[in-house]
Amino acid sequence: MLMRRLTMQRTIGIMVLAAIIILVIYLINCHIKETIEQYNSLEFMQKDDNKINCTRIIEGKADEIEQAKLHVMTVNYKNKHRPKMDQYYIGLTRNCGNFTKICKYLTFPLSEEEKEFPIAYSLVVHHKIDTFERLLRSIYTPQNFYCVHVDKKSPESFLAAVKGIAGCFENVFVASQQESVVYASWSRVQADINCMKDLQRRSLTWKYFINLCGQDFPLKTNLEIVKILKGLNGRNSLETETMPSHKETRWKKHYEVADGTIKKTSIDKAPPPIETPVFAGGAYIVVSRSFIEHILEDQKILKFMDWANDTYSPDEFLWATLQRTPGVPGFIPVNSKYDVTDMNSVSRFVKWSYYEGSMSKGAMYPPCTGVHVRSVCVYGAGDLNHMLQQHHLFANKFDTEVDPIAIQCLEEHLRHTAIAKATITAATKNN
Repeated sequence: MLMRRLTMQRTIGIMVLAAIIILVIYLINCHIKETIEQYNSLEFMQKDDNKINCTRIIEGKADEIEQAKLHVMTVNYKNKHRPKMDQYYIGLTRNCGNFTKICKYLTFPLSEEEKEFPIAYSLVVHHKIDTFERLLRSIYTPQNFYCVHVDKKSPESFLAAVKGIAGCFENVFVASQQESVVYASWSRVQADINCMKDLQRRSLTWKYFINLCGQDFPLKTNLEIVKILKGLNGRNSLETETMPSHKETRWKKHYEVADGTIKKTSIDKAPPPIETPVFAGGAYIVVSRSFIEHILEDQKILKFMDWANDTYSPDEFLWATLQRTPGVPGFIPVNSKYDVTDMNSVSRFVKWSYYEGSMSKGAMYPPCTGVHVRSVCVYGAGDLNHMLQQHHLFANKFDTEVDPIAIQCLEEHLRHTAIAKATITAATKNN
């Protein structure tokens, strides 16, 4: 009798345990299913109005790229009603929940690795609110920080639309001080510096700083960017090369801003108040927090910045020179053997017309499939396959009025890549 009772209790215990295990498995599977459904809802759906196959474009299929070109040629994408677009976003962001849902923002980190490695961004913009919003959406995660500098000359409606978008996120804000940005003048540098200071005050947690403009777009997912930045191990990545002689007049002569343009005078400038030679580079940088903290506090560097504020395109020599200055976190020696080209830096992929051509014959990259503006390629859909094979984090320039399919396919590709990786991770973690 006792044995029968014990056997019965053991059987009941096993059945209860089995039921608990089945319930746990069921709940885990439900959680996985819900997670996958949540991820899938964040995919950017293929637009039915253009019938373009972005997967084939990304793969570099010539027939699909040609179809995309024909589509762009037959549709007028030039938006002549920008104020209406501004008003659209002003209205849409009155309900932030609807805005983030409609635009499919990632409102949660896709991985622990990303959560633990926040990035600070400076975005310098002046028009085309829809383009800015797509750029922000493509790089947005809740752990990062985003400072948006709006040109003082921008329409009030554009500023209001930016403020509306920023107001929907705790980690997106408009720069506390706005500049009237003039092409090739110090104001472009000052815009980034204003954001650097604001970002420092806003958070103590971000690890790296990246500056962007309105015509940039990412080539990597946030997770891929994080892995590349972690691989830098505190180093910086930016173009810094020996200064060619024909560019020396840019900082040896005094320049003045008048009527919205910068003009050279006959006045010679004093030599730069820094022992490091002046190096050539680009406007875009990927630098550590330590780099930012140092250059905003070091008195010699601040004096050098003050000296540079009446030069031509100071952003194309300032960062490059600071990267070669001893004492700056992550600096590299001045010897030309340490020069870093724009192709070796991860900061930005740019195609210049005079370096394009047949790569088998020594060209740096294939011909631009979009158009050229000041010798720089404004990308077409046919440029995506090659640029996505590069190590750069971002590319410049994109313009939806030149080729909207290029951005459409790029954002679809990046979101799908991010979601696919997160889905696999979630499924693996719960199994």
